[in-house]
Amino acid sequence: MSYVVASAIKDLLKKHGMMCAGDFPEAASAAMEDMCKKAAHRAKENGRVTVRPCDL
Repeated sequence: MSYVVASAIKDLLKKHGMMCAGDFPEAASAAMEDMCKKAAHRAKENGRVTVRPCDL
């Protein structure tokens, strides 16, 4: 399952004068999944069921 929009990533990198490797969106999705899992864990540790920006 992908958690990012590949075309949006490619557009963002293009604005910065960069190209996107074919496997970069997949790696970005994996990084997003990891960040969300860590944020959820932090929220739970703080007794919340709502993940907030500060959990990142």
